[in-house]
Amino acid sequence: MRLRPVRPAGWWFDGLLLAALVGLTAALATGHLFGVDRAVADWAADHRPTAARWIAMILNYLGQGTPLTLLAAGLGVLVAVRLRSVRPVLPPVAGFVLTYLTIGPLKVWTARPAPSASVREPFLPPDQTLPLFQHELPVAFAQSYPSGHVANAIVWYGVLALLLAPLLRTFGRAVPPRLISVVRVIPPVIVLCTTTYLGWHWLTDSVAGLLLGLLLDRLLHRAPWDDVPLPAALRRWDRPFISAP
Repeated sequence: MRLRPVRPAGWWFDGLLLAALVGLTAALATGHLFGVDRAVADWAADHRPTAARWIAMILNYLGQGTPLTLLAAGLGVLVAVRLRSVRPVLPPVAGFVLTYLTIGPLKVWTARPAPSASVREPFLPPDQTLPLFQHELPVAFAQSYPSGHVANAIVWYGVLALLLAPLLRTFGRAVPPRLISVVRVIPPVIVLCTTTYLGWHWLTDSVAGLLLGLLLDRLLHRAPWDDVPLPAALRRWDRPFISAP
């Protein structure tokens, strides 16, 4: 099996993303970048009229993990039925496993409150909402880092883009490359901006979600989905879906 190409090519970019995530986490753990987070959060709070807040809340639904997971799974099943192949279901399953094993555990381990924790329960002093590793707090109030909305948006819109072209090919239509880029880029950017603007995450939470999401997205797009060995019982449902004409 050969890994599929990604851009930028090579593992160096994956290493760079991982190093940036580790470096950002280390910086926050030692009390750095708090001033940047506080300045952005305070600016957003001072420039959040009711109409803008509601628009941001609606747009932020683009990053809801559960609906995106179900949408990707449903699209995978639809492509699988039309192609009579089980392979289109593999990316959504792998995406669920990767996000489940990384985003949640990182949130629990880093134990960081959100900016809104000073104005909502547990009503922490503003300075106490910034540090990581506050394991004395209930888990429900310390799951801000990294942003799951941002990471989920990058992973799941990447999976949707991966399945969109094969689906439209079954209807005799081609997908413009620009449309794939729009699907993969615009929703995550909107989610990153809105989740920070609403005070649901610190800016560095969103950046960490971006780094983690890009790393997971590259892993998913590298996988040779058309060549993964399948059980003999699935031989009749073994057709490729990415390289299929």
